[in-house]
Amino acid sequence: MTRISSRIVAAAVAAAALTGAMAGTAAADEAPGKSAILPKAPAKGTFTASAPYFPLETIDRAGKTYFYSWEINGKLDKRIGGLEDERNTRAATQVDTDLDGLPNGTYFLTGDGSVIFETPLEKTTERKVASGFGKYDVFFSPGNLGGGKQPDLLTRDKQGVLWLHLARPDGSFTGAKKIGGGWGQYDQITGKGDLTGDGKADIVARDKSGVLWLYKGTGDWQKPFAARTKIGAGWGQFNLIHGAGDTNWDDRADLVARDKSGALWVYKGTGKAAAPFKAKEKIGNSGWNQYRLVF
Repeated sequence: MTRISSRIVAAAVAAAALTGAMAGTAAADEAPGKSAILPKAPAKGTFTASAPYFPLETIDRAGKTYFYSWEINGKLDKRIGGLEDERNTRAATQVDTDLDGLPNGTYFLTGDGSVIFETPLEKTTERKVASGFGKYDVFFSPGNLGGGKQPDLLTRDKQGVLWLHLARPDGSFTGAKKIGGGWGQYDQITGKGDLTGDGKADIVARDKSGVLWLYKGTGDWQKPFAARTKIGAGWGQFNLIHGAGDTNWDDRADLVARDKSGALWVYKGTGKAAAPFKAKEKIGNSGWNQYRLVF
């Protein structure tokens, strides 16, 4: 199965939500396991562009890609996939370009610094939209940051400067716009949707002492984030923090974190800036360190 064909399966699962397909609630809190069952899809109308639903996608150290869908209780269904070769993928991020609250595209950063935009359900399923991105060590889309309609891209260069790439309707970008320096103090930067209840995409960043910070989105491309506010300490226990979108169908963006033993946790969003996450819940007992990328 090629990259395209496997994602057509995953995209078709998401598209099934538009017909009102409803998932069951018997999710398994277990280590990753193979399954021939397609992931369940949420009900129509459950999600919004400010807190979209994204299946959890992973790439293991052999380059194999796996997909997990979210059940209504915020647990993960069994995985599908595992055939295509993504060893050349350095980073990837899913997007909702038509603002229906469901994924319909993925950006891939390849080993030569190219950005490939993949839209499995469209006539042209894969195209190169940028080059020269090999200088960036952070690459993800938190959603729309510039006040337009498209989900934009954030990158950080190796000097610690954060850049905004405003997206066009065809998936390409305008020229990089400098947000500011000093972002090298963080070893994790992520986000996917609105964390504070104002409808604007936000991000979080973890500093090297383990403190997690919130950067509220402003909706203004010239100054996309307000001054940071402290969420809390103790986040150094995780070797990966991932903005997952809405995992439990409550129209609030959530966070997924992997601890050093390979267990997976979810922090469900509250929609409140003062305390954006509820207490963590374990959703995977072990085995998640096999993945080099989670997106």
